[in-house]
Amino acid sequence: MSSFMDFAPLRRSRLCGAVLCAFCCAAVAQTTTTSAGLHDTLAYIKRTWHTLERSNKTLLKSADDVKVGQAGTLTLYVSQDVKPQAVNASLRRELPPADKKRIVVRQLPEHPEAVEPAGLLYLPYPYVVPGGRFNEMYGWDSYFILLGLVHDDELALAKNMTDNFIYEIEHYGMILNANRTYYLTRSQPPFLTQMILEVYRRTGDGKWLASTLPAIEKYYAYWMREPHLTPETGLSRYWGGADTPAPEVVHGEKDAAGHNQYDRVREYYRTHNVTAYDVSQYYDKATDRLKPLFYIADRAMRESGFDPSSRYGPFSADIIHYDPVCLNSLLYRMESDTATILKQLNRTSEARVWEKRATQRAELVNRLMWNEEKGLYFDYDFITRRQSNYHFVTTFYPLWAGIASRQQADRVRKNLSIFERAGGLQTSDYISGSQWDAPFGWAPLQIMTVEGLRRYGFNEDADRISRKFINMVVRDFEEHGTIKEKYDVVIGKSDLAAGLKFGYTSNEAGFGWTNAAVVLFIEELAGERPLAASLDRESMPMLRQRHLSPQPSVWPPFSPQAPQYRRRDPYR
Repeated sequence: MSSFMDFAPLRRSRLCGAVLCAFCCAAVAQTTTTSAGLHDTLAYIKRTWHTLERSNKTLLKSADDVKVGQAGTLTLYVSQDVKPQAVNASLRRELPPADKKRIVVRQLPEHPEAVEPAGLLYLPYPYVVPGGRFNEMYGWDSYFILLGLVHDDELALAKNMTDNFIYEIEHYGMILNANRTYYLTRSQPPFLTQMILEVYRRTGDGKWLASTLPAIEKYYAYWMREPHLTPETGLSRYWGGADTPAPEVVHGEKDAAGHNQYDRVREYYRTHNVTAYDVSQYYDKATDRLKPLFYIADRAMRESGFDPSSRYGPFSADIIHYDPVCLNSLLYRMESDTATILKQLNRTSEARVWEKRATQRAELVNRLMWNEEKGLYFDYDFITRRQSNYHFVTTFYPLWAGIASRQQADRVRKNLSIFERAGGLQTSDYISGSQWDAPFGWAPLQIMTVEGLRRYGFNEDADRISRKFINMVVRDFEEHGTIKEKYDVVIGKSDLAAGLKFGYTSNEAGFGWTNAAVVLFIEELAGERPLAASLDRESMPMLRQRHLSPQPSVWPPFSPQAPQYRRRDPYR
C-alpha cells in the first residue's frame, strides 16, 4: 500500500468538547474571547461552506455580480466545444421553469475577451465562492477553501472543486482567475497539484489521479511558454493577457466620488514623481492616458492575486519585468508534486523528468532570489538583473515549497519581526494605501508562512502566529458576527476602509480562506495534523497536554509606536 494511503480522514468531531475548552484556555487568553466565542466561530465556518456553495441547481445565486453591475438575470456561457443545447437540457431538468426563464445559455465566440454582456462561465460541479462581491469560483482562493473543506469533512465538495479546475483547463485553456467572461485572459497562482494530492490522500482513487495528468501538463505549459516564461532566466512571471482596461475595475472599483482605480492611478502619476520604474512606459503625461502596457501589467498584477500593492512600484506596474519568488516556488511545488503523482502511478521514468525540472528551478530560485546578506528571498528583476529590495511576506514561500536549506529557512525565520504583529503577519512593512501592504494581513499568507515554518521544525513560531491570527478572527467575529476577507493585524480588527486608498475598499464577509485558516490552525494546535492517522479519542488528552499547555498571553497590549514601517517609497 502506498504512503498516501496512510492518511485517514480528519474528523471535525475531534475539535469539539474538551479540545475546544483546552484550546481556548491556552490559545485564546483574553477575557473578551470566550470558549463560546470560539465554538460559535467554528459553527459559523461549518455552516458557511454551504451558504457559499454554488451549483447548477442554484445558478441564480450567481446572477448578482456587483463588479460589473449585473443582477436579476444570468447569461451563462459555454466553451466552443460544448453544445449549448445540451447544457440547456440539463438545466431544464435541474431548475424550476421560472428560474430557467431567467437564464440565457450562449456559446463563447472565437475571441471572447470583450464578450457582451459579461456572464458566468459554465462549470459542471458544485463549488464554494469566497464571499461578498466574489460570487464565483476563484483560482487561488479555491486551494485554501479546499484545505478548510477537507478538514471539515466536506470531501465531496473539495473533489468537485478540483474537478471543476480540470474542466476549466480542458475547456477554457487554463485555471481562470474566476469563472466570469472578463477573467478569460488570465489565471491565478497555481495550486492545482496540491489540490489533487489533498483529495487523493483521502480517497486513494488511482484511476482518478491518473486522469488528472493531461490537465496538469496543459496547465504547466501555460506557465512555461512565453510571455509567462522569461528566457533570460528560465523562470516564469505573471502576465495580463490583454492590453485593455479590466471591466471589473472600470465598473466595480469606484470610490465615493465615482472615480475608479484607473482614474486614481492617473491622478497619482500626475501628482507624484515615480522613481521605482520608468513611468513613461505606462503613462502618457501629455494626454493624461494610461498606455496599453499599463493595462497588461495591471492584469498581470491581478493574475498574481496581490491586487494591488506597491511590491513592484506604485500599483505594481513593473510586475511584468520580475520573476516573482511566489510564482516560481509554486511552480517548483507543481513540478515536485507531479513527480510524486507519477511515482504513485509507477511511471518512474516520467517522474525523473519532473524531478529534474524541480531541481533546476530550485537552483535558479536560490541563485537569483536568495539574499545572503539580508537572509530573505526577493523577487528578481530580469531586465536590470537585480533583486527587489521590497519586504514582502512571500519570502516564506520557498520554505513552504521546500526549496530553502535548513540554514536559509532559519535566516528567514529570524526576520519574522519585519512582518509579525499582534494579529499575525502583515503583508509588507510599507504603508502604501493598498490592501496587500502594511498593516493588512491575509489568511492565505498566514497559512503559507505557518506551513513553511512547520516544514523546518519551527513549531514554536508557527504556533505563536497561529494563535495570534485565531485570536484576532474570533474577537472580531464576536464583535461583527462575520468572518472577513482581510484584517488590520496591527490593531487586530477588520475595520479597514480608512486605510485603503487603491483598488476596492470593501472588506468582504464570508470568507472562504479565512475560514480555512482558522480550522487548519486549530487542528494543528490540537495535534490533529499531521499525526491524525495514528490518533483516536483516547490519545487526545496526551496531545492536549503536549500541544495546548498554558501559554503567555498571545495578545499583548497594542502600542502605536511598535510597528516600524518604511513610510517612504522603499524603491528610492
